[in-house]
Amino acid sequence: MNEQLIKKIGQLKAERNAVILAHNYQPGEIQDIADFTGDSLALSIKAAATDAEVIVFCGVKFMAETAAILSPGKTVLLPDKNAGCPMADMMTGEQLRELKRKHPGALVVCYVNSSAEVKAESDYCCTSANAVEVVESLPKDSKIIFVPDQHLGRFVIEKTGREMILWPGYCPTHAFITEDDIEKAREAHPGAIVMAHPECNEPVKAISDKLLSTGQMLKFAKQSDAKRFIIATETGIIHTLKKENPDKEFYPVTTRAICPNMKRITLDKVLWSLEDMHYKITVPADIAARAKNALEKMVAILPASPDASRGGSAK
Repeated sequence: MNEQLIKKIGQLKAERNAVILAHNYQPGEIQDIADFTGDSLALSIKAAATDAEVIVFCGVKFMAETAAILSPGKTVLLPDKNAGCPMADMMTGEQLRELKRKHPGALVVCYVNSSAEVKAESDYCCTSANAVEVVESLPKDSKIIFVPDQHLGRFVIEKTGREMILWPGYCPTHAFITEDDIEKAREAHPGAIVMAHPECNEPVKAISDKLLSTGQMLKFAKQSDAKRFIIATETGIIHTLKKENPDKEFYPVTTRAICPNMKRITLDKVLWSLEDMHYKITVPADIAARAKNALEKMVAILPASPDASRGGSAK
């Protein structure tokens, strides 16, 4: 059945001149049919550089919005209209405007895991991989508002020594990961390196060996001489880690670290998305222009684009 679906997806993809993107947390079968897999911003940048007319974004809504912002001439499809991000939903544009009114003159740095409207109200965007560098680049006497993820914000504060005003947002999936999970995983897999995402809470980060974005985890695992790793982030990334490193072992720190929104997209939904050209994600022009400005300011600080790798691709 899957082979027939994959064949149909490949045919429609060619007819539509489409490119399929899959975030690292997507189910393995979705990552395997994608043209590119990776972090959300990296995928949007890759798609913008292609001659594809249609982008099928296998991820969540804010990611598809970012693709629409960077590729205004392309049609962006999200195969499941209900695939949202609880963290991104924890802050609205109006809430950020109110926060800015309370702290006049503060520079706003927003994590890419935010809505287009929040990006539009921000001065700079950042990723989990470059948040430290973005904040370090700002004038030393500037007040900084960092939204929406408090845990990534605290990680940046620790690394830079900068004071920042944080919003109490967080990723529910990473919140499932506890210190106890780390300790039990270490006991079960002695000597394994613990790689944790900066979205984890502070006690988890404090006892992990490496704090890395998903793209950085993939790089580190590939370059490391170590053979065993405990993964403290959404379990979907283990599919790619195993695929890229067949001689190494990867263990989820807990089976609870599953994002239900990232698992909404199926092969059927990708096919239906291409058949019916839905669900189209658009961003109002004024919001898109201001959000793009925040993204471009980040790229100006860090011109090297983030990582996305070529996926399996539906044939």
